[in-house]
Amino acid sequence: MSGAASQEGNVSDGQFVRPFIITGGRALPAQADLRLETLVVAVGGDAGGPAPAFEHQRIVALCQEPLTVAQVAEGIGVPLGVAKVLVADLVVGGLLSCSQPAELPLHTLERIRDHVRAL
Repeated sequence: MSGAASQEGNVSDGQFVRPFIITGGRALPAQADLRLETLVVAVGGDAGGPAPAFEHQRIVALCQEPLTVAQVAEGIGVPLGVAKVLVADLVVGGLLSCSQPAELPLHTLERIRDHVRAL
């Protein structure tokens, strides 16, 4: 009993916020083409709108250097789907810019596969 009580105390001590609260109940990002490896970087300049939410401010601060969406999720400690929604909000709002990395040509992928098999 005391172990369960102490676990409940630990949970209530931490400031756990449900992911749907962070995204305002949205599960799908406003921009559907964000992938794990999509690079995002903060764009200098003021969007002129209201001050961004806390999580948005953290993402903009993290993205002063280009990061992938997966790295943003890890950096702010939220699930990937939540990070996608937040990053898409910032891209649509003009605070972040995103770019898709170039895909490797098929022959390069085949060479990588062959080298991995040779290990």
